Amino acid sequence: MSAATPAVPAPTVIGVPAPQEDVDAIVAFVAGVQHAQQNALPDAFLAGFREDAVWTTAHGKRLTGLPEISAFTRTVLPPQADSPVTATYAVDLVLFIRPDVAAVKIRQRPVSRAGGAYLDEIFHGQEDPAALMAAHPEAVPGTPTYVLAKDDGVWRIAAAQNTQVLDVATLTAG
Repeated sequence: MSAATPAVPAPTVIGVPAPQEDVDAIVAFVAGVQHAQQNALPDAFLAGFREDAVWTTAHGKRLTGLPEISAFTRTVLPPQADSPVTATYAVDLVLFIRPDVAAVKIRQRPVSRAGGAYLDEIFHGQEDPAALMAAHPEAVPGTPTYVLAKDDGVWRIAAAQNTQVLDVATLTAG
């Protein structure tokens, strides 16, 4: 299943100069992460990591190295195929730290597999979404940051932090 994703603006690109083909490759990389997540494909997801990567989950669990990331992913990702909720991933910002290293800010939105409705829209315009957040934790969006390294012409995750959006102003603004 691939949730319908409306056209998203091109990401903001800052930092050292980098060719557009690298920006395009990073956007395509994140689209691949989305595909792997939406379709619960551990091998496709894991192919995007360096062997020495560090990953911190949205709930704060640190995973170090591909074997540890793999063991976790192979446990938690396959059951997601039956979940009524998946997520879309859109690149918001790319900071080229060096031509071969980029910090990538992603907007991760929960979406219904049936119909493709964005679940986080229930928070938009709410003055105090705390009760809604408690009642609908599946609707809380994420804001991952990936540090990608380009090795042998291929972008891969060197380090990543997946964070839930709990900031009220960010959550309610949409």
